[in-house]
Amino acid sequence: MANRRNHRGFGHVRKLPSGRWQASYQGPDLARHNAPSTFDAKVDAEGWLTAERRMIAADTWIAPARRQAAASATPSTLAEYAEAWLAVRDLRPRTRRHYRSLLDLRIVPALGDLEVSSITPAVVRAWYADNATGTRHANQATPTARAHAYGLLRTILGTAVEDGLLPGNPCHLRGAGNAKRVRQVKPATLAELGTLVENMPEKHQLAALLAAWCALRFGELTELRRKDVDLTAGALRIRRAVAWVDGKAVIGKPKTDAGVRDVAIPPHLLPAIKAHLVSHTAWGRDGLLFPSATGGHLTPSGLYHGFYPAREAAGRPDLRWHDLRHTGAVLAAQTGATLAELMGRLGHSTPAAAMRYQHAAHDRDRQIAAALSKMAAGES
Repeated sequence: MANRRNHRGFGHVRKLPSGRWQASYQGPDLARHNAPSTFDAKVDAEGWLTAERRMIAADTWIAPARRQAAASATPSTLAEYAEAWLAVRDLRPRTRRHYRSLLDLRIVPALGDLEVSSITPAVVRAWYADNATGTRHANQATPTARAHAYGLLRTILGTAVEDGLLPGNPCHLRGAGNAKRVRQVKPATLAELGTLVENMPEKHQLAALLAAWCALRFGELTELRRKDVDLTAGALRIRRAVAWVDGKAVIGKPKTDAGVRDVAIPPHLLPAIKAHLVSHTAWGRDGLLFPSATGGHLTPSGLYHGFYPAREAAGRPDLRWHDLRHTGAVLAAQTGATLAELMGRLGHSTPAAAMRYQHAAHDRDRQIAAALSKMAAGES
């Protein structure tokens, strides 16, 4: 009868001869799991069972024995845990450096001394609000940096949940991981692009054309080699990219797995490519398409030396080099390309990433309105 009175809808509690209470339950793995310790009061044993049931319902459950082992082997403070987390991650060099900066400047100074298990939603909200006011570090209040720091903290604490250090992720501020674009991108018009290219140094004119018409990233563009240009198929084979880390060129995969792709070259660029291969490309199959003056990879500063005067001549002193990629996305979208086709051309792995490049040209809305009127009038 005693056992029957102590049997619950979930789990089981019983009083031991010592007078303490023991709790146990059958887990999702169909094995029976005991609480790691006994309890002074029955209500404490029942509370432990309630917490276990919540983890099962939230699909965050890990066997208590595994959680206890992880807790004893895992660094206790967030600074220690984040350091161990970063050490085992397979990251691209620039991503690793970015995470290192976010930890050192924005996360560890405020939260690093706290035990992982003590980080609650209230702690996260206070930390995020502090980031918003920029009281701890210079430039702390920039929306992008704040969103990136929050996203990294959420990811790290998500791993802590998997390790059994937290019952749930305390980072659930809606929209905190997303940053609104502070600078409104204004793609170049065809006339502006033409003027820009004309005023670029001759050896870099093709770089501006490919950045725009093929929507290439800077790192993809400056790692192109002779062997990556297929004039017969009219395509560029994007297989690698170069990133600059601490002043050194690091060659690796493109930014995303989807970045490995073949990009069809607009036919009107083929004559310019052929001429560039003859006059400005390094020799051999591995010769860089846009070598620096010393024969190595072209650096951003090496390109911007000619780009800045050229954008002034085009009347677009606000234009960034990366905006040429935006320009290419707009031009491709105006051909009627689907979102999936744009993702393939731009090398994006998610629709959300591709959508960031969907900017309307100045007169496009008027063209759409005119086309709608033609439809209403029954014109083709």
